[in-house]
Amino acid sequence: MTDYFGRYVDFQTVSKKDSGTLLGADNSVGDIYALDVRMDEGSQRAWLVNRFDQRIGYLDAATSRKVKTLQAEGLSTHAVLSFVAFTDHPDEGHYWGQVALVCFKPKGADADAFQAFLQNVAKRMGDGTRTQVDLGAEGIAKVVESQGSWVPAKSVPMPVNEKGTAILKRRRKLSERAIDHGRAGNKGCYVVSWAFLLIVVALIMFGLHSCGVF
Repeated sequence: MTDYFGRYVDFQTVSKKDSGTLLGADNSVGDIYALDVRMDEGSQRAWLVNRFDQRIGYLDAATSRKVKTLQAEGLSTHAVLSFVAFTDHPDEGHYWGQVALVCFKPKGADADAFQAFLQNVAKRMGDGTRTQVDLGAEGIAKVVESQGSWVPAKSVPMPVNEKGTAILKRRRKLSERAIDHGRAGNKGCYVVSWAFLLIVVALIMFGLHSCGVF
């Protein structure tokens, strides 16, 4: 029986058309996704499901089978969005990215510690830090002892970009944070954040006008 599992894995998308939502505020770096494993053409496929019940991508067959096994062993399975990329080949290209899998027992003495660890990983991911989640026995013990406040000092580097690949999202944007505050009911912060963005745009427009651009 496994009590904890963590790993960075790639995900793929169905099509360019269906991937448009990945670029919006409904899917921000640091968001936590559920995993829905289903049979698809005779093999297991683990879908990433966001907080709005949208399926935004899927894991490869081997990883999907691993997730299904972990779920069968009673672990709660979570994925934290790390980055979104676009590769212009083959053919018309495709959107893809990486998530950090963080899976643990949802009940028991250590459940709250790992839930706190998951939230810390998500927060740091939003700030652009790819926290190491593949923990050994010593790391797991530190998570438990600190009640989830400890995170590894070592971070995981971004994969080397191949030719024709662009990283579109690798940290949480200011506009996405503002929208999150608004959804949480913090209307004042939401209004101030958007006012700030409008001021920045106005200053840019004024500068361009002063330079005779238009």
